Amino acid sequence: MIIDFRSDTVTKPTPGMMEAMMKAKVGDDVFGEDPSINELENLTASMFGMEAALFCPSGTMTNQIAIKCHTQPGDEVICDESSHIYQYEGGGIAFNSGASVKLLHGNTGRINVEQVKAAINPDDVHRAHTSLVSLENTSNRGGGSCYDFNEIIKLQTLCKENGLGFHLDGARLWNALVAKNETAKQYGEAFDSISVCLSKSLGCPVGSLLIGKKDFIKKARRVRKAFGGGMRQAGFIAAAGIYALENNIDRLQEDHVNAKKIAETITKKEFVKMVLPVETNIIIFELNDSITAPELVSKLKLENILGYAIAPNRVRLVLHLDINTEMVNKTIDVFNELK
Repeated sequence: MIIDFRSDTVTKPTPGMMEAMMKAKVGDDVFGEDPSINELENLTASMFGMEAALFCPSGTMTNQIAIKCHTQPGDEVICDESSHIYQYEGGGIAFNSGASVKLLHGNTGRINVEQVKAAINPDDVHRAHTSLVSLENTSNRGGGSCYDFNEIIKLQTLCKENGLGFHLDGARLWNALVAKNETAKQYGEAFDSISVCLSKSLGCPVGSLLIGKKDFIKKARRVRKAFGGGMRQAGFIAAAGIYALENNIDRLQEDHVNAKKIAETITKKEFVKMVLPVETNIIIFELNDSITAPELVSKLKLENILGYAIAPNRVRLVLHLDINTEMVNKTIDVFNELK
C-alpha cells in the first residue's frame, strides 16, 4: 500500500467519475459544440453567480490567461511572494504578458489591504503601471491557509478605488469554502476573475476553469487559442468536472479532519521545529537541524509514505480523496515511531 501525500493532484478517477466520463456527450469545443464542456462552463459560472466560464487544461493556463487579459506589457502585478502565479508557473507573467511583479511578504501566503495600498505605484512615467492584484486562496505554500473574507472585501474596495483588476487563484478555493462555511457566490461578487481547479481537491484527472464577465471570457477565449489551449472532444474530461462539482465538494471536510489528526502527531516530534496552522488539507512543517527535509522524505518512503520536500528544511503533506482512514492511521503510527 503506497500512501501518496505529495499532492492532491495524484488522485485517480472514482468508479462514478469514470462512468460519467464514458457516457459523456462530446463535440468540437473550438467550434463551441461540445455539450459537456458547455454544461460544465455554465454550471461553474452559475455556482459563482458570474456570467461566463472557460474550460482549460490547467490552473496555470487559467491564471496566465487572466493575467494576460488584465494587463498590458510593462504593467505590474501585486501578489504574495509565495503565490503560485510567481513560484510555480514558469515565469509566465513575464513570458506571456510582459508584466513585472511586486512581491509582498504576507502572513502564510495572505496579503492585506495596508500592504497592497502601499505597493500601488504612483502615476509616474518612471514606474511600472500597477494594473492587477492577485490573491491565492487557499495558499499552497502557506499550508492551505484561508483568507478572512472581510479582508477580501477591503481589498476589493481598494482595487475598485484605484482601477485595478482583482484576480483570485482559487485552485483550492473549494477547500476554503468548506472550511470557512462560505459560498461560491460571495467570491463571484468580490473578484473580477476567478480560476478554479478540478484536478486538485476535487479529484479530476485534468482541468481548470476561468470565470468572469462575458466580455472578459470572450477575450480569454482568444488568449487561450493563442496559448494553444483550444481543445476538441474534451467533453470526456469535462464530464469528470461536472461529476466532481456535484459529488466531491462536501467530502473535503474529511481531508481537513485527517490533516489535523496527522499534524497533531507531527507537532509532538522532537525533530520538528514548527508546523504551520492547519486549516484545510495541507500540512507544512519545518525541521530542526537534526534532519533535512529530503532525508525525512526518504525515511518516509521506506515505509511506503510519499511526502514532498518543498524546501531544504520543510516538508509538505497533502490530504485528498485517495487517502483513507487506514492510511491516516498508518501515517500516524509511522510518525510516532520516527526518531
